[in-house]
Amino acid sequence: MSRQPRRPRRCQLSVPGSSEKMMAKAAGLDIDHVFLDLEDAVAPSAKAGARGLIVEALNSHDWKPRTLCVRINDVETQWCHDDIIEVVTGAGNKLDTVMLTKAKSVSDVMFVHLLLDQLESKLGLTRRIGIECLIEEVEGMMHVEDIAACSDRLECLIFGMGDYSASQQMQLGYVGSSGSYPPDVWHYPRYKMTIACHANGIDPVDGPYANFRNPEAYTKEAERSFTLGMVGKWAIHPSQVELANAIFTPDPDAIADARKQKAAYAEALEQGLGAINVDGVMVDAASIRIVQNLIDRADLIGI
Repeated sequence: MSRQPRRPRRCQLSVPGSSEKMMAKAAGLDIDHVFLDLEDAVAPSAKAGARGLIVEALNSHDWKPRTLCVRINDVETQWCHDDIIEVVTGAGNKLDTVMLTKAKSVSDVMFVHLLLDQLESKLGLTRRIGIECLIEEVEGMMHVEDIAACSDRLECLIFGMGDYSASQQMQLGYVGSSGSYPPDVWHYPRYKMTIACHANGIDPVDGPYANFRNPEAYTKEAERSFTLGMVGKWAIHPSQVELANAIFTPDPDAIADARKQKAAYAEALEQGLGAINVDGVMVDAASIRIVQNLIDRADLIGI
């Protein structure tokens, strides 16, 4: 189980680490989570320079997002090691998490875990940096249960359907699309990853939808992941943030009903009753577990 704090992740906004302008704009957004990207959004020739831009942005801006994250390159690249060392050395006291791309195995995650151990000790950092992992390779999906359980720094897993579709040689068009497949083509990997996350007390997050001019399709994908138990979805454009928040923020009426049911059930237990009727709805031990999940999510968000 993770020893990291729980954080709201209704939406994770992607921001290129090579763009000073976009990072400055993201700093002023009142959102749950932003990650400054050193991977796909940054050309190979610009990666080294982008590390310095990210360090400068983290240190110089007054950041409103609740969680600050940097997405690093995967462990099989030449950049991963320096991504971690330079960003943590330069701005580790401002950083909440690092996001590891293309995690395929436990050893990939533990490489990051152990390097963070060393850096935090060397630098005297008092706030522990968490790890987020992208499951976006078939090997990662095959090992997702082991990955989800391997590190107490691990806070969440994200389903990265773009690289995953390439890894599985799927023919779908743009990232996040279901192509011509009639049901939800992402159902199995979403379901599998979500189960692994909740079994280990970490957050499952859904990945990107590339066509940001199609809010209806984005909303449909967010609704599907929400139904399966995911806690949030990526945004590759600020216009998607509000869409994700609308899906993953509990309805105020539902929260009020949940709190009423919980209070009524607690009173019923004192009277020796195991199941009761609250406004025409049967409430018992199993339904209270569902109610409690909703209350916990509302408390985490602060509503």
